[in-house]
Amino acid sequence: MAEPADKIPVTLPVTSSVPAELPEEQEALAREVLVALERQRIPHAVAGAYALLEHTGICRTTKDLDVFLTSENWSPALKCLQQHGFQCEVCDPVWLAKVHRDNYFVDLITGMSNAVFSVDDSWIRNSQPASVLGIQTRVLAPEELLVSKLFVSRRERFDGADIAHIIYGTAGKLDWGRILHLAGEHWEMLLWALVLFRYVYPAQTHFVPVVLWQDLLGRFLKLVLQPDGKGKFRGSLIDDNMFAIDVKEWGLDDVLEEYRSRRLSRTGNTT
Repeated sequence: MAEPADKIPVTLPVTSSVPAELPEEQEALAREVLVALERQRIPHAVAGAYALLEHTGICRTTKDLDVFLTSENWSPALKCLQQHGFQCEVCDPVWLAKVHRDNYFVDLITGMSNAVFSVDDSWIRNSQPASVLGIQTRVLAPEELLVSKLFVSRRERFDGADIAHIIYGTAGKLDWGRILHLAGEHWEMLLWALVLFRYVYPAQTHFVPVVLWQDLLGRFLKLVLQPDGKGKFRGSLIDDNMFAIDVKEWGLDDVLEEYRSRRLSRTGNTT
């Protein structure tokens, strides 16, 4: 027999419109990092859960703060934060550094881990004013936020729902030309995300412009009808673990390593 409704424990889902309560130490760290960057006038934009909240109303409990900035501003930001007494480490010179205090941290991000997309000045210019944890700062525009999630499709984390929520939450009022430009040669990943959106929200198909559907589906049909027999294997760009066998045992292209090496050579970061 089912338990009475008043006896069933109430737990919030992974995402909610109810603001999450964060540990005081975590909030304090995030605020101090944002204030330090603002005072030093280091261009940046908040991404992740706080940007998603701004554009969709969805509140997700998060253990960190994601701050996007260009690779040129990475070192000045780390130097600034070190001078403020924070512990800083570069976890991956391609894209990620962390600012620590106690058991809490803030991520400083210059692009995607697979090095397909990198943050440039336009990402920061297009960001929007917002209040994050009571600090007046900026968050990524929905276009850049959407694109930043295109390759987050791993077994343990999939951001396709976030992309669908961004489109739904903005009623499709997005700069689709900008999104298409940012996706570039990886437009098939955008089409994949849009097909998922259409499946989830069939009544809102029109949130994606007809001309964009025609463009992307036309391109896709052409590729299907005229396949490239020399096209490189790209599975590792999606998840290098799930597609490890293709590279390590079957001898297919290691495109992930190519992208990451190219990114490092451009930025000069090697450690």
